[in-house]
Amino acid sequence: MTRSLLVSLLALGAGASGSPGPPPPADVVELRLPAGSVTPHLAAGAGGRTILTWLEPVSAERHALRFAVREAAGRWSAPGTIRESDRFFVNWADFPSLAETAQGHWVAHWLEKTAAKPYAYHVMVSVSTDRGASWGEPFPAHRDRSDTEHGFVSMSPRPGGGVDLVWLDGRRMGDPVPGPMGVRTTTLDPSARLGEEIELDDRTCECCQTAVVRTSRGLVVAYRDRSPTEIRDIAVVRQLGDRWSAPAIPAPDRWEHRACPVNGPALAADGDRVALAWYTGVGDRPKVYLIRSANAGATFGRRLAIDAGQPLGRVHLAALADGAVAVVWLEALGGAEAEWRVSRVDARNRVTETRTLARVSRARLAGFPRISTVGNELLVAYTGTGDDAGVRVVRTGFTR
Repeated sequence: MTRSLLVSLLALGAGASGSPGPPPPADVVELRLPAGSVTPHLAAGAGGRTILTWLEPVSAERHALRFAVREAAGRWSAPGTIRESDRFFVNWADFPSLAETAQGHWVAHWLEKTAAKPYAYHVMVSVSTDRGASWGEPFPAHRDRSDTEHGFVSMSPRPGGGVDLVWLDGRRMGDPVPGPMGVRTTTLDPSARLGEEIELDDRTCECCQTAVVRTSRGLVVAYRDRSPTEIRDIAVVRQLGDRWSAPAIPAPDRWEHRACPVNGPALAADGDRVALAWYTGVGDRPKVYLIRSANAGATFGRRLAIDAGQPLGRVHLAALADGAVAVVWLEALGGAEAEWRVSRVDARNRVTETRTLARVSRARLAGFPRISTVGNELLVAYTGTGDDAGVRVVRTGFTR
């Protein structure tokens, strides 16, 4: 059995009765992509469809942004190509994504270098109206054209078609006196026209992922804030009709950190129920926390520690049935190794099961995982390392 098929199972809890319950289902590696493939992303589509995107080298200087589709029956399509370029900004933590809109269009984003400077790149968007058979001419998702950083994009399909986009925007970082990174949002309508651009926060962490979910009351956005005294806690803003709330810190860590930790938050939503997970290193005691809201992010309950004591963060979230959520993160082992682990947390905020999905390097080349629900199971996409290098997709389930 290879390392990617590994799967040491940790059953933490056996149900309210204390009985052992049914054995956990086996994890299955459904897809193995070539060595060199990196930065996986999973998007839920209509009819139980799941769309995987990733970057793959085609030469020493050139990459292809590819996709594959998993239909409801569980079979993966042959890979297709969204774009091939020598201008991609390829980064372990800031990666392309795709969203399927309400009218069945696919919206893909990637980062494209605009100058020879190390961190000068724009967010580019392209739309397919035929499920990836062809793609429209790419265009920037933002109106700023400065040679500065624009990235860490999150997208959410809009009920009437198109998507909402959220990204970190560094236009002020190129000023004569460099300013801070900010976070902005805009809309892309069903005709692929950009809407108004709104700044949600004018001072944020420079390179932590953003997250966005849609509740029955509007969007909720999470990101890592940056105070003037270098406190880098997780902030939330909410869409309130035609306006946005002021940033709020729902669970202050008071983590003073003089550099970006490259560790953004994750959100999941089901109606008005919202879950928020994040990593903190405050007091040199790293933790992965989860908090829940029952009112679309207006208030949150108590925090729950998810990790096993040595987390490296890199969290992602998915909503499950009956108010439960799944949390995935990277847990350090001895030496250079780590494990991708996933926990089920029930509606009462109890960890009912934890599973180990794969052993990887703790270094940057392991990237970030992405998870998506498929019926009562999860798909987990991650980048394998060492002898098992390349993007992998694992299907896993929980006993309850």
